[in-house]
This record gives sequence, structure tokens and C-alpha cells, in this order.
Amino acid sequence: MSETVMSAKSCATGLKVVVLSAAMTSAFPISAAVISGELSDSKGDPIAGALVRLSDIQRGVSESVYSDAKGRYVLETALDGELRLRFRAHYFADYEEQVVLDGADAWLRKNLSMETLNTDREISESLAASYHFNELPFDTEEEQPFTRDKFQLECLSCHQLGNPFTRTVRPADSWQQSVRRMHAYMGAVGITEKDERRAEIFAEGFNGEPTEMRPEFPYNQALVNTKVYEFQLPGSGVPHDAYVHSGNGLVYTVDQFSDGMFVTDLNSGETEFVPHPEQGMPLGGIFTVLGIPPAMNKVNVRHGPHSLAEGQDGKLYVTNSYSASIGVFNPETNLWEQKIPLPGNAPYPHTIRVDNDGILWFSVVGTEQIGRLDPTTGDITLIQLPEPRPVAITPAVLTYGVAVSSHDGSIWYSRLWGNRIGRIDAKTLEVTEIESPVFGPRRLRFSEDGILWQTGYGHGQLARIDTKTMQVKVYDMPEFAPDARPGPYSLNIAPKTGDVWINETMTDHIYRFDPVAEEFIAYPAPLRGTYTRDVTFSEKGWACMTNNPIPVQALEEFTGVLMCLDPNYRD
Repeated sequence: MSETVMSAKSCATGLKVVVLSAAMTSAFPISAAVISGELSDSKGDPIAGALVRLSDIQRGVSESVYSDAKGRYVLETALDGELRLRFRAHYFADYEEQVVLDGADAWLRKNLSMETLNTDREISESLAASYHFNELPFDTEEEQPFTRDKFQLECLSCHQLGNPFTRTVRPADSWQQSVRRMHAYMGAVGITEKDERRAEIFAEGFNGEPTEMRPEFPYNQALVNTKVYEFQLPGSGVPHDAYVHSGNGLVYTVDQFSDGMFVTDLNSGETEFVPHPEQGMPLGGIFTVLGIPPAMNKVNVRHGPHSLAEGQDGKLYVTNSYSASIGVFNPETNLWEQKIPLPGNAPYPHTIRVDNDGILWFSVVGTEQIGRLDPTTGDITLIQLPEPRPVAITPAVLTYGVAVSSHDGSIWYSRLWGNRIGRIDAKTLEVTEIESPVFGPRRLRFSEDGILWQTGYGHGQLARIDTKTMQVKVYDMPEFAPDARPGPYSLNIAPKTGDVWINETMTDHIYRFDPVAEEFIAYPAPLRGTYTRDVTFSEKGWACMTNNPIPVQALEEFTGVLMCLDPNYRD
């Protein structure tokens, strides 16, 4: 390891000068501090695609870049003072140390020979949840209840399985308690043979032995053009969906378990939390009112804000999953306004989107409905969907994603555990439903050209659906090890490029799909335990999302994060 620290003023004094190529410095403002160097293994071979992460621990802000094919990296930063510098690469031991950057003209040169992980235990502990999940003894026949894809569909919907928090060694009777609780959330009550069998599978697969899987992670040149920004959300419980406001550029993140709104300024890195007022709701929300134990046993939750959309009035409309209401947040006053209660039986509003007429559409989990809200009149219509047909062992189908067609204004939805997608005529409210082209349809979005893009959570796939002709093309997402299928959660289409950005829950990666070249780019996430929820875009073209497994302690550093990827950092 070698290190040189200097300021720009030192360059004329005869000290060793950091020489950066024109290609690697031309994009950097002259006022920025710069850290650069080369990464290699013990043989001197370069390490490509390594993460170099600089963190201001006090402020909870981090910046990361990736090394290029020759192991070189350059990190331009506005961070200064005492900082933590960490290097991370697949199959190498992490290295970190404290560094000091004294002002905007500081330069730091650090070359590093990284230590190879040698033991099976070391390698196993470094791998993401997906490769430990694959150690479970799944059923192998398609019609059986505990195949890998059905397991992934049901048991990974809210959290990872296979990270250090969830793969602890436990006997089957201990696992049974967790299994029954999880099944009960989705309407499966009573002790059954399937409860017992699933618990046995957990006990057998999560036995404390290191995984023998050795995934191979390809390097993509796009990584070197990318910078990752992280903003910790202190005190977060489940920071769920994030949204960049079109008017002020601030990022608004609803936190389901902390009952409020985080507001983040991407320029300053500052975040504040605005709690949702009680507004007559008891602890436990509607579940307490109805005499039902609150989901996840979080008795301190009253509203549980989950998803949000910007109305034509600039206000944010939020699905309150615990108070059966639509919350209203005013960015101009930075305050919650009076919530809009849902009529009838609609206990768990989920995903919300807005159409071109300003009408808000949202899914309702459990009662299997799509809601329509006119914010100018407050009128709400609940549309009952066709009889659910669950494909796994629990009776729920999870009416989940909602998307507004850019082709004809119709409303499309997905039913995650029912393996169906549907269309609602926005004027007549007529419902048409079809089988999903990919197993486990989760969230879905339309691109500007009228194409519907949809994730298939069970098989790790991306579907392209031309809703004019109903022609479908399905893409398998990258598989770094045989049969270790990723879990694509949500997606969004970058407005400036048309690229499809995909959230993923099990491989500690973020994915970008180029629909012209039909190629995926996989970005390693800075933190182990990564579970991202939805994608929103800043004016600069950053792809932003929250990083928050359940519980938040399952994420490395134990705090929920707003994470933004700038794919044009070096362009």
C-alpha cells in the first residue's frame, strides 16, 4: 500500500505530484478534493469493479465509485474533514481506514494490494443472501408447493432470506413460530403440514455450514462512469418509496414503520423527518380498530405510509397502509394535511400512481381492489377485481403494482401471488385480466412509447409488453451462479434515456437495462443486505431509491438509506 497526501498548492514545491490522465480528470470541478489510486491483488493483477467508498460518519453521507478494468479509480468529492475510506471487491477482504481531506483542494493518492479471501467461511460470509437462500432443499417438481420460485415469491416479498440476520441456525420448532406468523399475515391460519414442512426446510438448509456457491460477477465498463451517493435516514424503520418532487427537486421518502416523511436535499445532503400526526388513529392503526393484531407486530404504527405520488396540485398523496386512508403531504408547508379515509373495506392501500387528468389510482392488498381518487372532489371509487387465484400455499394474491398507460390512459395492475395482470378502462372502469407473462408480477411501469415493463419476481425476469398488439418479450436477468435467480422488485424508466432501472432484493446489486442494445448492467451496491424498493429520478438523471430490508438492522450499518446512482459521473 502506498499513500500520498497533498494540496493543490504543493504542486510547485517539489513534492511527489499525483498525475491524473486528462480522461480521468476532465469532468471534475477544480474546487473538488480528489482521491485516486490503483487496486491489485497479491500478484499485482488489477482488480476491476471494486467499490471505493468515502463516508462522513457524523453526517451519515457516503460517496462511492468503481475501479476500472486496470484497477484504477478516481473519486472527486466535496466531503472534507475526518472521513472513512473503504475498499470492497468480490472475493477480497474489505480494507478501510480513516483519512483527512483538508478542504476542496486536497489530493490523496492511495494504491492498495487487496488480500484474497481464502477460507470457505470467509468467502461464504462475503456473499449476498441469494447464495445462502439457494442452500435450502427446495422441492424439484413444478407442481410441488415448495419449489424455489414459489418460495421466492412468498417468503422474500418483504425481506431477504439468507442474510446473516435470517439464516441463523434454529431447530424446526423455532422456525415454525416464524412460519405461522408470516402465513397468518396472508390469511393462512392454523397449524398445517405445510407450515411444518416449510420450517423443516429452513432448519435443514440454514445449518451454519458455509455455502459452496461461487458466483461470477462480470465487469462492465459502465461502472467506471458511475458514482453512488448514500444519505442515511436516521431513526428510520422501513423507509419505503422515495419520490423526487418535480417542483423543488427534494426527495420525499415515506417511512412505513416510523410513521412519517423523510425530506432529503440532494445538494446539501441534509435530511429532516416530518412525523405523521395522529389524526385520531390509535397505535396499530385500523388493525387495532378492527381487533386484528398489527402487521409485523409494530404496535407503534398508526398510519404506515407506504407509497406516494405527486398530484397536479404539487401535493404528495400517500397510501397509509395502517389507517386505511390516503395521506396528503404539502411540500410548500412541509406539513401533513388531513388524511382522506377510504370507504368500505379497504384496510391496506399499497401502491399509488397519478394519471394525466390528475386522478389517483391505488391498489388495495387483502381485499383485492383498485381504488380511484379524484383529489379535487375527494370522491373515491373502489373497483373489485376478479376472484383471486393464488399460485402458492397462502390464500392471498397481493394486488400490488399500478401503472398508467402512456398509450391510452388505461390503468394496469399486477397480482403478485396470483400471477395475473389486468387492465382497467379509466372511463368505464371495465376490468380485463390475463395471465402474467412472467412468474410473480410485482411492480410495473409504462415508458413514453407506450410499452409496459414488468418485473417477474419469482423467476428473476423482465417483461416487455406492447399493449397495442399484446406482443411480449421476456428477458432473463443476469444470473451470477446457476439457479440463483435475482428478485426484481420494482422498476422505472429514465425519462432522458429510456433505460429501465430495476430494484432487486437478494444479490446486493442494482440493475439497468438498455432496451435498444437489450443488455443489462449490474451495479454492486455499497452495503451488504441491500433491499431496494422503488426508483425515482432527479433532474440530473440520478436513479434514486431507498435501501431498507426488514428489519432495518439486517442492512449493514443498521440504518435505512436513500441511495442515488449517477450513471454519468465521468461523462
